[in-house]
Amino acid sequence: MATENTSAPAIGRLEPEIDVPSLTAVLDGEYAEIRDLVRTNLVTHAAILDEADTLGIDAFREKVRDVVVQLAATGQTGMGFPAAYGGGDDVGASIAAFETLAFGDLSVLVKVGVQFGLFGGAILHLGTDHHHKAYLPRLVTGELMGCFAMTETGHGSNVQALGTIARYDPDNREFVLTTPDEQARKDYIGNAARHAELAVVFAQLEVNGRSEGVHAFVVPLRADGRVLPGVSIEDDGRKMGLNGVDNGRIRFDGVRVPREALLDRFARVTSEGTYESTIENPDRRFFTMLGTLVQGRVSVAGAGVSVAKVALAVAIKYADRRRQFKVSPDAAEQVLLDYGLHQRRLLPLLARTYALHFAQDVVRAQLHDVFSGVENDPQARRRLESRAAGVKALATWHATRVVQECREACGGAGYLAVNRFAALKRDSDVFTTFEGDNHVLLQLVAKGLLTDHASEFEDLDQLGMVRYVTGLAVETVIERTSAHKLLERVRDLLPGGDAWDREAGLLDSEYQLAMVRFREEHMLAGLARRIKRGMDRQDEPGAVFSRVQDHVIALARAHVERLVTEAFVDKVRALPEGSEKVALGLLCDLFALSTIEADRAWFMEHGQLTVQRSKAISREVNDLCRKVRPLAVDLVDAWGIPAPVLRSPELVGPVS
Repeated sequence: MATENTSAPAIGRLEPEIDVPSLTAVLDGEYAEIRDLVRTNLVTHAAILDEADTLGIDAFREKVRDVVVQLAATGQTGMGFPAAYGGGDDVGASIAAFETLAFGDLSVLVKVGVQFGLFGGAILHLGTDHHHKAYLPRLVTGELMGCFAMTETGHGSNVQALGTIARYDPDNREFVLTTPDEQARKDYIGNAARHAELAVVFAQLEVNGRSEGVHAFVVPLRADGRVLPGVSIEDDGRKMGLNGVDNGRIRFDGVRVPREALLDRFARVTSEGTYESTIENPDRRFFTMLGTLVQGRVSVAGAGVSVAKVALAVAIKYADRRRQFKVSPDAAEQVLLDYGLHQRRLLPLLARTYALHFAQDVVRAQLHDVFSGVENDPQARRRLESRAAGVKALATWHATRVVQECREACGGAGYLAVNRFAALKRDSDVFTTFEGDNHVLLQLVAKGLLTDHASEFEDLDQLGMVRYVTGLAVETVIERTSAHKLLERVRDLLPGGDAWDREAGLLDSEYQLAMVRFREEHMLAGLARRIKRGMDRQDEPGAVFSRVQDHVIALARAHVERLVTEAFVDKVRALPEGSEKVALGLLCDLFALSTIEADRAWFMEHGQLTVQRSKAISREVNDLCRKVRPLAVDLVDAWGIPAPVLRSPELVGPVS
């Protein structure tokens, strides 16, 4: 147990003592068994954390590949594939396994993500039976390695503008793939530089001289380890991190693949050269194809949360044992975690990590329901895509912030390579930009809010969205928001005006929810009005959208923070009475109030916080930090991070 708490308990609260295994069970949920399998495998392969620093890049890449194949043999990487092909028929379990794997070496994690999530997921979700039979059995075991060739040097987030061309040749019943210029070369492609035998290549399909938009093709890259004719592969070289993953650039010079190479779940080309699709609208078809790949964003979000957990586990354990300065002449030096500033630096981040954990639980469950067929409503799929984009953005930014803060909190010791921070920092930084740049993803979230995830959602580009909001939706958006009702609710929850009882107000989850809901809905209505004003002045739609992009990102952040808050509150409310509920209640209050505090300027500008109330929130955050402090070590232990993968012996103590 951590250091004994000397502060008085909150009114009406128990002073909790955490049963760590019980809290771990709460956090692991229905996927405890698969998470424990991954933990066992992490310990088995813990030496790779040292080998990342000691092996040369070529040897390390081979080591990472070997570990990935060994993990596949245990069944942990194939959980999302059909049982008929060696998988586990459980999409949710596959995400849970990936989240837990992120406690270890991140090159292994990303190699797993490329092989089984991106490459395997594309074949599973975009292909049909003959693709599944041809590739999935060997893919699931790691025998057949592949890559996911979407991103191009000149086309990152704008996938619809990809330059690679796949032209159908009806005489030979083949597609001919060509890279027309350097901007169209496939770039940063994981597995491409060394190990991939196949690639799922996204290219502009041309049939009978007509462009049918971006489609995916299975293209051989190597045979017996040799690059095939017409394919050119270049190693991207050393990166900032993740050097166990062989990223590369690919060019195609008239590479021919059979007609069956088209992944044809949503569209096909007949042998005579007729293009057919069950989705008539080309934009909707494109977004439907991309929507099947949302699993990657959910996976990266979970990995970001796990990275934050590792960093916090190291920093909090260190702060609980490292002493510095005396508080009185006769006393021993005080441990770092007893200092109010150190609590302020780490414990709100601890609370936010727990909040994002429960938000990730929600999006994982939604993904499982949509992809397993439990939920067939198209609106549910659109909400999933939006939620996945938003949680991915906030979780990965959070990971980057946490790693930096925790490294600083460990002083010079945190800078040593033997500790986890160097690897975490270099290997997780790219999470903010792969599987979608976070700012682009938040614009996707805001677009969904403005259009209410309407059926037209997939058909609208940026300019179309502006016109839609202006011409059809602005009054609906404003009417749909209930900010004026929430304003009254916020006031009702704080009796006595500025002389209210802070226990009866700030620690009421209904107050906390009302505040974050008010912020989101006020921002949504305000954004709709700003767009309409610009269009009423006859301004160009592109210029209008550019001017409000700061508002767009703020709205999307507010929306996702509201979802995260709701997920945490719902989880706490659902728990049975006891110490776990009390401890998580403290964390939930700390997360919610520190979130409001961080945006206090906005709330004060919009009349929702007086100066006195704002100061009271800061006092309450400080008080909550003092209450969480004696629980902090148990709270990070409950994540179940195996001691060998924490490494950092000088920070957390030797592994027993």
